[in-house]
Amino acid sequence: MYPLIEIHLDKIENNSRKVHEIFKQAGISIMAVTKGFSAEPRIAEAMLRGGAEFIADARIRNLKRLAHLPVKKVLLRLPMKSEIEDVLSYCDYSLNSELDTLREIGKAASRRQMVHQVIIMVDLGDYREGIRYHKVEEFIKEAVTIPGIRIKGFGVNLTCFGGVIPEQTTLLRLVDIAMRMKEKYDLDVEIISGGSSSSVYLIEEENGFPPGVNNLRLGEVILLGKETAFGEHFDGLEEDAFILKAQIIELKEKPSVPHGRIGRDAFGNIPRHEDRGIIQRAILALGKQDVDPSGIIPVNPKLSILGASSDHLILDVSREEDIYAVGDIISFYVKYGGMLNAMTSPYVEKVFIEESEGGGSDDPEEELALAADL
Repeated sequence: MYPLIEIHLDKIENNSRKVHEIFKQAGISIMAVTKGFSAEPRIAEAMLRGGAEFIADARIRNLKRLAHLPVKKVLLRLPMKSEIEDVLSYCDYSLNSELDTLREIGKAASRRQMVHQVIIMVDLGDYREGIRYHKVEEFIKEAVTIPGIRIKGFGVNLTCFGGVIPEQTTLLRLVDIAMRMKEKYDLDVEIISGGSSSSVYLIEEENGFPPGVNNLRLGEVILLGKETAFGEHFDGLEEDAFILKAQIIELKEKPSVPHGRIGRDAFGNIPRHEDRGIIQRAILALGKQDVDPSGIIPVNPKLSILGASSDHLILDVSREEDIYAVGDIISFYVKYGGMLNAMTSPYVEKVFIEESEGGGSDDPEEELALAADL
């Protein structure tokens, strides 16, 4: 049933393999980030078949879905105190920046007669999570006294909140901090994690990654073939592993500008409409409850998205008005946000395709039968 999203597992596996091969040569391991697709096990398995060494997610609930996979698992979001018992049960590593939380983790781990491994996050300018670099030593001095935890690495988050682009000088500072803390406090530093898909562009720069960076946390570049610092295609990767499809439920000529006094739409916004005259408008059975329209792009470049309400997506199909009819299927590429929305929505059918042939069928019964066989 529509709407549906096709997931081409072979393309994801191939992307993962190519990324793994590229970064392995630089001595960099890959944490496959699964939060963008709600940790669907078949997608995670494709990323692992491609060579990813870890699974990483922001949510314990997602890591529980992947508990059966024989690979180290990392909690990306700083742990909530209310989930510490689950952190110990389902995570081999967690990212941390709060001493109080580390103390609680240590107490819970000690009760279980275990030691939990942590990666300390350093804030180098993006101002999301992390300890300001000039306060790291003070933090580590206290953290090493906490029983039940072991510091196994350092990491940085860039771009996700503040849009700060990772640069070699930034990552050199991370390596310097990690090495100084290692020497001063006799730490067994296994991991220096230099960021996410926004960092991958550095591999193509003249100086590459600074020596010492040995890990990246990657989702979008594997799933959608894009580095995220500049939004560019990453050489050799496929960008259409996820294709969203929706069905036309109305097709009519109407004015491009609504008639009447304009107030607020269903979401409290005052809409702005471009006057295109009389246009051929297609309404699709897809809305903001399924996906943010800004996160999808029609595969047919002659179509344009006019807007959406909760359950309806409106397209201008005037340039292809003789092609479409009610009941036809429109396909969309997805950006990261569109993928995340569609994979999270229970109203979007998930169709898994092992081997891609021409972007998949437009027959939902054929696609769902294929998915049932996997």
